[in-house]
Amino acid sequence: MANKKNKVFLDASVFIAAAGSESGGSSLVLKICGGLHFSAVVSRKILLEAQINIRKKLPSEALLRFYKEIDRLNPEVINPLTEGNLSNYNDIITLKDCHVLAGAIESKASFLITLDRKHFKTEAIMKANLPVTIMTPGEFLEFVIEKYS
Repeated sequence: MANKKNKVFLDASVFIAAAGSESGGSSLVLKICGGLHFSAVVSRKILLEAQINIRKKLPSEALLRFYKEIDRLNPEVINPLTEGNLSNYNDIITLKDCHVLAGAIESKASFLITLDRKHFKTEAIMKANLPVTIMTPGEFLEFVIEKYS
């Protein structure tokens, strides 16, 4: 029987950073999420947000890199969240980031990877005892090195 892969919910910031740099930490996180131990999970809203920002802020080859990475990664795309799902987290995170936190929890992801420290590394989130571990790409890479090397 194969080992069950840990789900990793990816925020748009990770896709944007990976599109901007093939050799950066976010790109490495995406590669790991297509491997033996981890699988990627996203929402359509996150993919759209990443696409819009890449198109606005980065050169055209970055958008092509994003599309190729999504194809290679073949992430699980969760169903849109309901207002009820989202409202469960309104008091611990800003409204604009609520869909990310709710998506990670509702998808039963083990990890939420984001570069948004300002909204995801807060006292309210730390105290909420959430069933998902929130990490930056660098923290996730350190975890993977520690656990699997």
